[in-house]
Amino acid sequence: MDFIDLKSQQARIRDDIDERIKRVLDHGQYILGPEIEEMEKMLASYVGTKHCIGASSGTDTLLIALMALGIGLGDEVITVPYTWISTVEMITLIGARPVLVDIDERTMNMDPSLVEAAITDRTKAIMPVGIYGQTAPMNEIVAIAKRNGSIPVIEDAAQSFGATHHGKKSCALSEIGSTSFFPSKPLGCYGDGGALFTDDDDLAELMKQIRVHGQMRKHHHPRLGINGRLDSIQAAIVMAKMAIFDEEIVKRQAVADSYNARLERDGIVLPQIDSGNSSVYAQYTILCDDRDAIQNSLKVSGIPSVSYYAVPLHLQPVFHDLGYQKGDFPVTERVSERCLSLPMNPYLKEDEVDQVCRALLG
Repeated sequence: MDFIDLKSQQARIRDDIDERIKRVLDHGQYILGPEIEEMEKMLASYVGTKHCIGASSGTDTLLIALMALGIGLGDEVITVPYTWISTVEMITLIGARPVLVDIDERTMNMDPSLVEAAITDRTKAIMPVGIYGQTAPMNEIVAIAKRNGSIPVIEDAAQSFGATHHGKKSCALSEIGSTSFFPSKPLGCYGDGGALFTDDDDLAELMKQIRVHGQMRKHHHPRLGINGRLDSIQAAIVMAKMAIFDEEIVKRQAVADSYNARLERDGIVLPQIDSGNSSVYAQYTILCDDRDAIQNSLKVSGIPSVSYYAVPLHLQPVFHDLGYQKGDFPVTERVSERCLSLPMNPYLKEDEVDQVCRALLG
């Protein structure tokens, strides 16, 4: 059983992928070719923003967003300790200080009730993360940001692209939305890739320049940038996958519903989706009291599972200098000790879900 089944997906759209890749090979513009602009228009329309800027990875998109906002040495960015390292890594790399707030145990996303107290006169951005497929409570977080001096909000939507929050798509909920096309994401390419979204014309232009070494026009570099360009082949693959993306989201929900119907029991907390949210179920993640024993039982049965973020970021050695200690974020630490992600993909069959649940429940 595959944890994430890319082979079945590829079989459905292989002819389209092959044709799109052939066009790239024929025109030979392998980086920032015509597919990039075509993909950007497609995704901006899908999300509902004026601008989409394709980039080299979902990590680089976070860096580009921070740079476009002018964030640097001495500034602070509020985010969470329960996420992949890129979120805090990029804040630190530009010289800013990550200020961490705990998560809501129900959704495992940023707890908005803790944000206001973390704001100082050095706060230059808030970066919520849409963990496991649903957005953070973006409306609440954006409202807090606005009443505290219109602090920019960067939505780290690496896992929530395609999800909705009170009727609006993830990546269209704040000043900047950032997503990843890493192959395992609900919308992934076959390498690294990502995209940024905004309605702000000036920010869009800045982010486009930053992704090509700060270049405004050929041989003219008014600002520092990075090599954040997207490969044409990766954009071609993203567009082929977009043809079936909404259908796959429906299928992911059906798999989640099947898990929910079978796994309700004491000692297991099922994924909780906030009212007003939909999820793309980038992962199907439960909380369980006997996580290690359950994971071993699944392994014995040949079923893959993953404990994502089992060591939260405030306890990672690389961030020791931030001064956080064990106990500072009790909800994050409790979730990290209990989280377990089960196989999840649109092509998981009913009998496979049943097999996972039987092995898990013993």
